[in-house]
Amino acid sequence: MATLIYIVGIVLAVLAVLDIFKKPISPVGKLISAVLVLLTSWIGVAVYFLYAKDHLVEWFK
Repeated sequence: MATLIYIVGIVLAVLAVLDIFKKPISPVGKLISAVLVLLTSWIGVAVYFLYAKDHLVEWFK
């Protein structure tokens, strides 16, 4: 069961980072966002998908 949770976490983190790099923001903003999502693990992925996904472009204009 722990392996399944680990794999789901990795898949969600990769999807979040790929989604970040598709957004029309500066390269520095992409890098900062991706690093934050990856370093904060489940909390970062949850915050990204629940809140930051819709606000990222306006934060890094």
